[in-house]
Order: sequence, then structure tokens, then C-alpha cells
Amino acid sequence: MAENTKTPRQEPDLNQQRKVRREKLAALQEAGRDPFQITKVDVTHHSMDIKDHYDEMEGKTVTVAGRMMFKRVMGKASFCNIRDLKGDIQSYVARDLIGEESYKDFKKYDIGDILAVTGEVFKTKTGEISIHASRVTLLSKSLQVLPEKFHGLTNTDMRYRQRYVDLIMNPESKETFIKRSQILKEIRNFLDAQGFMEVETPMLVANAGGAAARPFETHYNALDEDVKLRISLELYLKRLIVGGLERVYEIGRVFRNEGVDTRHNPEFTLMELYQAYTDYEGMMELTESMFRYLAEKVCGSAVIRYNDTVIDMSKPFARVTMIDAVKEYSGVDFNLVTSDEEAKRLADEHHIEYEARHRKGDIINLFFEEFCEDKMIQPTFVCDHPVEVSPLTKKKPDNPELVERFELYIYGREMCNAYSELNDPIDQRERFAAQEEAIAAGDEEANHTDEDFLNALEIGMPPTGGIGYGIDRLVMLLTDAQAIRDVLLFPTMKPLD
Repeated sequence: MAENTKTPRQEPDLNQQRKVRREKLAALQEAGRDPFQITKVDVTHHSMDIKDHYDEMEGKTVTVAGRMMFKRVMGKASFCNIRDLKGDIQSYVARDLIGEESYKDFKKYDIGDILAVTGEVFKTKTGEISIHASRVTLLSKSLQVLPEKFHGLTNTDMRYRQRYVDLIMNPESKETFIKRSQILKEIRNFLDAQGFMEVETPMLVANAGGAAARPFETHYNALDEDVKLRISLELYLKRLIVGGLERVYEIGRVFRNEGVDTRHNPEFTLMELYQAYTDYEGMMELTESMFRYLAEKVCGSAVIRYNDTVIDMSKPFARVTMIDAVKEYSGVDFNLVTSDEEAKRLADEHHIEYEARHRKGDIINLFFEEFCEDKMIQPTFVCDHPVEVSPLTKKKPDNPELVERFELYIYGREMCNAYSELNDPIDQRERFAAQEEAIAAGDEEANHTDEDFLNALEIGMPPTGGIGYGIDRLVMLLTDAQAIRDVLLFPTMKPLD
């Protein structure tokens, strides 16, 4: 039965259980033993620390704390399971050791209550590592009823809306978010070892640039000024390169006013880094090294499984130009296309939708999205994009129609986007002008001219390589998660009403 479906018989039963729990709490409070008045407990160990080091722990007195997930009362002695951050541990609770009054209280405790258990570590006759309780303390009374234990919280929508219950009932969900934290820590370790400096830049901006996306808009009352939530970290970080901070990165939330699907959430975590005196080739080397490092640290191997597909990050990542990829998978060689009109004719023949304002470079990009993206299963750097879709990137010296840019694809998904950064302020102003024309033609995702950024470039920015990584997609890859909502603690959801 679905989690959010209740028969007429279930509803009164749940209401009655909740009523009983409140009555138990009221009785405790009237007796002067309100669990919510307890402010501290001295926890000495976690469950798995005891289990993993049993030879050292046997016979020692420990205190664990967590949520009671199971209880079996058997006359003068009972068993319960306590779930903490690291897992579950059994406790043997005997009346003769904790005392008659305490045992009477224990029998009234409910699944979901938060307890502290103090006692000696031992093994039961069946070999289960347990705690022989000498004291059990109620720390918090659970007034709601947890989902039925054998089925857990299976309704996907409810898992996302009530993540706190999901984390309690589904250990694999908790493990995903523990791994997410580990991934972020290891990214910082990797970049710190490379001499990068972590910085923070504004979230509320006058000009939301650096990416092709529609921003969220709001109003700053104190200044009576309309501002936007950032869609990218790029333009401020490049200002810092101008200022002489040669290697910088930021991990932070960005906001894009777009739809929600398995790979997109309107607010998500982006990491961007910029390194002076290198180019997109340097960014490829750094990216390949970092992805391999993260897989080995988090998954134990550079060869991982994602959705039953083996992804091999131990080998050098493949490299292909966008035009060559389009030729391979669609049969169209855009090296031979000389005009926008010819490109549009080819799009018509291949049923590719485009807009009147689109030029040859836009059409190439649309061909790639249609025919190539989902073919890039093993790690592949797709290089040398059209200039029309890359307003902040250096042109290739031997072909000004293309730029020094790459995107990394794994399992048909874009994992990052990198450039040899455009540091010519005159060229950059011309690119912004083209973007303004695109806005006038109806492109709501084009970049507005940023005069302060242009001023920074006129001060002088060294040759620079830059890259942006979607952290949520990276976490999906390394945790074998199928949807972005599975790796966001609190994803965006439609209101229930």
C-alpha cells in the first residue's frame, strides 16, 4: 500500500496511537520527569565503534544515545535496538539491573523515542554484540508514529518532503548524505593540496552573468534596487584573478529560474575554480586527476558502477571535438557548412528545432544535444565549442569560429564546463554586445553587459583556465543516485495544496 494512502481503519488507529503518546508525555511531566528538560548526555561511543572494536570494548561500560527502532518485552527482561549516526546496536534491559521503577518506565517507551543507554558491552548467546543496560534515560518523546518498520518510508514524494523521516527509516539515504559530505571534504583536500584558495562571492547581484540561464529576481528595500540571485560564480571569481589571487575556488549555491526534473533543481551547488597562467588543457588535467582521486577516496576504486554500468575513471579520459562528435553520431560534417542558412537547412532535414536568431554555431550545439549527449557514457571531454554559445571563452587561434572550451560527459550527462578564459576586454565587449542582441531577440538566458567586469579586464587579467562543476551531479555519480532529489537534503517541491 502506498505510504500516503490510509484506509478508514488505519486513520483512527494512528490518531489513537498519537493520543496515547501525548498522554504518556503528560504523565511524565506531571511526575516532574519531563524528558524535554534534559539538556545534555555524555555519549562515550557510537554503535559501530563498539561493534568494530569489540575485542577492546568487551566488558567496558559505555553510553550510547539514539532513537529506539525496535523493542521486545519479555517479562523481567527486554531487548531494544538503538539507532545512532553510525548504525544500530542492541541493548539488553533487565529489571533486576536497572531497577523496578526504571523498568516499568522503559516498558512504556515507544518506537521513535530517543534514549540514552549506559551499560557493559557483551555478546549474547547468539553472538550479537550488545549493551547490558544499567541505566536507560528517556531524552526525547516522539509524539508521531514512524512508518511501519518492514516497508520503511517508500513513498518518494514523502521521502523528499519529510527528509528527517527518510534519514531515520532508510539507512542508505543517510549513507548518501554522509558520502556527500565526504565528497566536499575531499574536493577541498585535493584543491588545497594544489595551492587553491577557497573564497566567497556575493549571492545577490545587480547583474546575474556567467551562464545561460534565467535568474530569480527580488528587490532590495534598503537601496530601493532590483537585484538577482546569482546563476554562476564566474565573473566575481575572475575579478579575483585580476586582483592577483592566482588560484581560487568557491563551492556555493546558485539559483536558476527553470524547471525541475531528475537532473535539475532551481537551487543547486556549483563549484567554480580559476587558475592563472594555464588554459583549458590544464583544466582537463586537473579535472581528470580530481575525478579519479574522488572515486578512489569515496568509492574505493576509480572503476565504479552507476545504474549497473561500469564507469572506468582509471584510464585517460577520451577527447573529441564537438564537430567530430556531431559528424560521428549524426553524419553531418559542419566543417563543410559555410553559412547560417545551410546550417538551418540541415537542421530542418534532421528535425532539429531552432529559433530564427540562431546561427551556425547554435545549430551545431543543438545537433550535439540531440544526437551525441546520451552516447557519452565513459568519461569524455567534448572540446572546441562554437563561439556563438561561448561568450566568455578565448577563440582558437587557428579557427576563430571555435573557442577553447570543453565539457566533461559521463553517463550521458554534462559534469563540468571549462574554458581558456577570455581576457581580451575589447573582444569581451563585442561578445556582450552580441548577447544584448540575443536578449533583444527574445533570449531570456543571454548575458547582460557587465561594465565593472569589463573594467576589471581592462586592468588586466593573465591567461587563465576556469571550470565549473555541478556538485549534485558529481554526488549522484559517486553514490549511484538516480535523481538529483536523492542527493539534495531538501529539494524544491510543489506545495501540497
